[in-house]
Amino acid sequence: MQYYSLKHQAPNVDFRAATIAGQAPDGGLYFPETIPRFSPELLASLKTLPKAELALQVMQPYVGATIPAAELARICAETVDFPFPVVPVTEQIAALELFHGPTLAFKDVGARFMSRCLGYFSRQQTKKVTVLVATSGDTGGAVANGFLGVEGVDVVILYPSGKVSPVQERQLTALGQNITALEVQGDFDDCQQLVKQAFTDAAVTSHLTLTSANSINVARWLPQQLYYIYAWQQWQHPEPPVVAVPSGNFGNLCAGLLAYVSGLPVRHFVAACNANDAVAGYLRTGDFMAKAAVPTLSNAMDVGNPSNFTRILELFAQSHATISGLIHGCTVSDATTSATIEQVYQQTGYMLDPHGAVAFHALQEYLQTQPGQHGLFLETAHPVKFPEVVEPLIGQTIALPEALHELMRQPKQSTVLEPSYEALREYLLAR
Repeated sequence: MQYYSLKHQAPNVDFRAATIAGQAPDGGLYFPETIPRFSPELLASLKTLPKAELALQVMQPYVGATIPAAELARICAETVDFPFPVVPVTEQIAALELFHGPTLAFKDVGARFMSRCLGYFSRQQTKKVTVLVATSGDTGGAVANGFLGVEGVDVVILYPSGKVSPVQERQLTALGQNITALEVQGDFDDCQQLVKQAFTDAAVTSHLTLTSANSINVARWLPQQLYYIYAWQQWQHPEPPVVAVPSGNFGNLCAGLLAYVSGLPVRHFVAACNANDAVAGYLRTGDFMAKAAVPTLSNAMDVGNPSNFTRILELFAQSHATISGLIHGCTVSDATTSATIEQVYQQTGYMLDPHGAVAFHALQEYLQTQPGQHGLFLETAHPVKFPEVVEPLIGQTIALPEALHELMRQPKQSTVLEPSYEALREYLLAR
């Protein structure tokens, strides 16, 4: 499998080179030259294959010969070594819970897969790899946990000061060792722009071997297909599901679309957005207009110019008719998000986090126009990550999972950074 840059000004590379580089030298995102199709045999056995075996079969074509089969099997098994339950919420709607991994967020899948791939690749080179990543919330914690203690890899995480929850912040600032957190005095788009600039700065890239663990990196993005497949394994209805995805940088939805193009049965997708709804606007009008990010209760989705949208366009040959025929866009306000958390808890006892609430409402609204259909939404993070939002609405304290007790007692370690590229450049060149 070869990968090409979506800016078409860089040479094609294999999975190893794409993973280590993160982003192409021309600033474009890497994209697979061909989209593998699930074989009839694999489709027939999707419901019965063990999770680790499924992960291996889905990921092998993307990895090619860059990782030996036995090593890739180990990586896949460790990546998906926790549950992905589909939990009924109403008669029509179920939650695909993606928060049962080590950092209680969906990004554990991509971070675990990528960290293990990069750990394998780093054995083959003498110079350390520096993972440079921007986070709007959960990416940072998942990457920090996935790469903690991996030999030959340092991690530098940029996060927006005051715009992540206390649990999220502790997950990316309290680990130490090979993990460094930079607390940027700005928003996520500032963090993402700084990371992108670093990758195109020859002085920095000659000083450090840089890669990114955002969903711009193929090793972070591609394995997110897997939990859509695990949802299908558990799906009880005769017709395929409508799937609602809380969408910020659009890597998650794009991975689901990739699985769909490969042959996974999905009836329709719903792109559930908060006020940062540039893609929802495109779905309605055919025009994409990037926006300045605005803060919302669903902070991990506060992305005004989502990187992965270009991959969605590429996947469907830039066809607005095809894309808007498959994906319904929905914008959900903070007031509706809060009301959804409160109402769903009162009526069903199910506790939503703010991102899941956006997706639940978007799915419910869409299904009202589609009698007889059923759907699932991605519950992407544990509600304990957002106590200041959720607890007043449900009228109780959310119990802290056992895994977090020790972490929350650890001191925060971060370096404050101005939202200027010169400040980041100086920091990286001094490493």
